[in-house]
Amino acid sequence: MRTGSINLPLHYGKCPAWLFRRMVKLGRALVEVMLIESGRDEVLRRLTNPFWFQSLGCIMGFDWHSSGLTTTVCGALKEALRDECGDLGIYICGGKGASSRRTPDEIISYVDRYALSLDAQRLVYASRMSAKVDNTALQDGYQLYHHTFIFTADGKWAVIQQGMNEVRRRARRYHWLGDRVTDFVCEPQAAICTEAKEENVLNLVARESAGARDMSASLAREKPDRLVKELRKIQDRPDDLFLTSRHTLVLGDLHPDSVKRVLLKTYERQPAGFEDLLAIKGVGPKAIRALSLLAELSFGMKPSYRDPAKFSFAHGGKDGYPSPVDRKTYDHSIEYLEKAIKLSKLGNQAKLQAFKRLALIR
Repeated sequence: MRTGSINLPLHYGKCPAWLFRRMVKLGRALVEVMLIESGRDEVLRRLTNPFWFQSLGCIMGFDWHSSGLTTTVCGALKEALRDECGDLGIYICGGKGASSRRTPDEIISYVDRYALSLDAQRLVYASRMSAKVDNTALQDGYQLYHHTFIFTADGKWAVIQQGMNEVRRRARRYHWLGDRVTDFVCEPQAAICTEAKEENVLNLVARESAGARDMSASLAREKPDRLVKELRKIQDRPDDLFLTSRHTLVLGDLHPDSVKRVLLKTYERQPAGFEDLLAIKGVGPKAIRALSLLAELSFGMKPSYRDPAKFSFAHGGKDGYPSPVDRKTYDHSIEYLEKAIKLSKLGNQAKLQAFKRLALIR
């Protein structure tokens, strides 16, 4: 189940090397503290809480409202655990752009390298399906460009991924927690945080879209020529029939010949349901939109157009807000945590207990 998402301004730029090095060290220390205190499941749960993750980025000194917080924090955590993952039992795969496309290979590599008793293909499926849902079944105007998949030695998993809307210059981050997934294509989100809901959203994973999902899967099993003929008939109708439509992808964007090529794949595969349809390689937003349009306009199965969308500083921020990063304090925080972890491993919990008591101070 997706645990939430958050909207951020789309910022370009790069994290300074001096800051990223510190983010890696602090990230490693924080993860180790959480593992000692709460275990792997709690680490995943916190990372998939959009508010907690945002606060983590702020504690690590990144911009509180930048889209770069997602990619940089995930990158720092991946680097922090790269050499420790075998001992800690937490593996981080994927990243931004080309790195995201290497996620399946990285999952399989970790499972093989550490001889984990896990079904690697099940994890690969979870990675791909979470991305397919947020990029294709939910068409909210944000194109995914970042995908981080985190899993543990006992098979638990989580996803942090982000899409961008270049027209609005906004980014939206989505969080998934594998333990809460009961159905990839029905209400996968538990909470979505955003400044404003989007318009023109096609939400085929809403509960009220069940009829549209079933009809789309049914249509995908039909002979392509029949569906293309129906699509052409709809496109030939007077435009005033569609003036009230809230589809961001309009009928004119759908080319029957292109749709037919995709439908040939679905006809060959005969998907049993919407999730099977979504899992077919090559079935993207346009194909899903076309099937949804046909289901609605020809068979009355209307999908949902409801957008499912519903911090703190310790060391300053990269851009100087609310203050420049205090490098001395940052380094002291890393040193304190690393020392506390070493003592804890030797049986001395005093420093970690003192660290926990800080949370009680108001």
